[in-house]
Amino acid sequence: MSESSAVPSHGSYLMPHFEHATVADAMHPGILSCDAEATLTEVARIMTTHHVHCIVVRGAAEDEGGESPVWGIISDFDLLRAGIRPDAPDTAAALARQPVVRVQTTAALRDTAELMMTKGTGHVVAVNPQTHHPVGILSTLDIAGVLAWGEM
Repeated sequence: MSESSAVPSHGSYLMPHFEHATVADAMHPGILSCDAEATLTEVARIMTTHHVHCIVVRGAAEDEGGESPVWGIISDFDLLRAGIRPDAPDTAAALARQPVVRVQTTAALRDTAELMMTKGTGHVVAVNPQTHHPVGILSTLDIAGVLAWGEM
């Protein structure tokens, strides 16, 4: 039996069809994070210990009002880039310069996938729609899981 014919066409009862899925259906709940002052070695150790491809940086900057910390993300590619360049930043805050893309857990997965492509990011922070607090991470691999196992 070939691989393609071994996969059930109806997908998994645990995964909705891509067209009906939300961010909450696909995201990884919880946030692995580090302080803004963490070294790149510390970030690398967190990633490898937990087998993840991104770390959220707490307090990477302040928002426009100067009140609450803005979160940043360091991806495995950011870490790789910094690791091979001698003049690279040496703290998590300095490396997490790109603005974080935040999406509500109730957002449609298709819309979020399109947003990720537009922004050129492989990870977004999922936030609770009522509190706006980060509650998880959604990656392109998570979306691929819905495409692979959601009802077709």
